[in-house]
Amino acid sequence: MQVPITALYAGIFALFAFFLSFKAGSYRGTAGVSVLYGDPANMELAQRVRRHQNFLEYVPMIVILMAAIELNGGSATMLHSVGIALIITRIAHAIGLRHDNMGHPGRLVGAGGTALITVVAAGYAIWIGGNALLG
Repeated sequence: MQVPITALYAGIFALFAFFLSFKAGSYRGTAGVSVLYGDPANMELAQRVRRHQNFLEYVPMIVILMAAIELNGGSATMLHSVGIALIITRIAHAIGLRHDNMGHPGRLVGAGGTALITVVAAGYAIWIGGNALLG
């Protein structure tokens, strides 16, 4: 079975992850810091690395959930809703994650939105899986 909706969003998220990695890696080269954040700590580098790490902590699990949902006949509308919402929340989070401002609105929208998307996608996957098991 094919999973074209998941493939679409997985591709978009892979490019986004590459962009975040490039922003951290290129700045690491400019700053001349190989490991960690330098001495004294380079907070701009730490911020860029954290943006990339945070993306990698959450997005892969949601993409796995999307694939499971799609493979089990889940709603295309639901999958696109999850994918589009995740793009928006991850952009907001990348803009809002700042070392000097914990309360930036982008960070709040990004973190809260990602949490909500995770719970909704997980709940839908459990519901679809449970229905399939019960037949």
